[in-house]
Amino acid sequence: MRQMNGRLLELELDSPALAGNPLGDPSRRPLLVYLPPGRGDGAGLPAVYFLHGFTGSGRSWLNVSPWSPTVPERLDALVSAGEVPPLVGVFVDGWTALGGSQWLNSPSIGRYQDYLADDVVAFVERTLSTRSRREARAVVGKSSGGYGALRMGRDRPEVFAHLACHAGDAGFDWCYGPDLPRAAAALLAAGGDPAAWLGAAVKRARETRLGGSDHPVLNVIAMSAAYSPDASVPLGAALPFELPSGRLRPEVWARWLAQDPVRFVPAALDAYRRLSTVFLDCGTRDEFHLRWGARQVAEALRAGGVEVIHEEFEDGHMGINYRYDRSLRLLGARLASG
Repeated sequence: MRQMNGRLLELELDSPALAGNPLGDPSRRPLLVYLPPGRGDGAGLPAVYFLHGFTGSGRSWLNVSPWSPTVPERLDALVSAGEVPPLVGVFVDGWTALGGSQWLNSPSIGRYQDYLADDVVAFVERTLSTRSRREARAVVGKSSGGYGALRMGRDRPEVFAHLACHAGDAGFDWCYGPDLPRAAAALLAAGGDPAAWLGAAVKRARETRLGGSDHPVLNVIAMSAAYSPDASVPLGAALPFELPSGRLRPEVWARWLAQDPVRFVPAALDAYRRLSTVFLDCGTRDEFHLRWGARQVAEALRAGGVEVIHEEFEDGHMGINYRYDRSLRLLGARLASG
């Protein structure tokens, strides 16, 4: 990592919301925190809560790419240059045994929305003395983290007054639809048992690595546990298709669609009207076709009288951490007065 003017702390918190979660994932979690230069804590400062994407973790924010700053380094550079007022960056760990939670409460995964909105926020404000007002809190994420930010805006506007969603999961027909036949084929080859497939994939990852063809299967299993939980089936994940035929299960797919921002945002405009900032962006070449979901969400918000900043840029889904510079500049100015 590059030399920073501010500091990174690695803390740990015990989450009551995650205690006894169905996957047996730890309820004690690491929490990476950025403090601006010259600050021993976050007393009186606003905070931005960062949500990682699918298969990420709290420590993945430190993953280094050649010549490219990490997001904490980008935040430090912006604060050090005076482009963003001093604030605290909170990098939350949402890893699960399925690769992610979508930052929502699921009886098959755990209460990850409550973990963030209740446990993490309270811990940060108690430990670092950040400003305890919704106007001084923002939630930001990319991909599944962007989806989580949209869900927080809908479900917890009393906690966060600002959100930024970078290439968030939306428009499920297009972003998840292409994965369904790929997942069906892989699961059929594993005898139709998601738990057996997952066990083999984890073994493969430990011995060598996951392959590109594994991602659609893992994605469908994890999203099934998030969007169509069912304690009576393996991993608590009701798949949206039948095996061996591959026929779509309309009643399960309908449960997924009910969790799609394209569907739920128009029905939750009162919650979004309470927010001070809604920022959406997506690359025009996004490999998961998320551009279209972002456009539809932005349309629905505008039609409902919600001020939304929606941008597109010429790039894909991967390697776009530089877009946090844009959202942080916008949020920093607004948080400073919150």
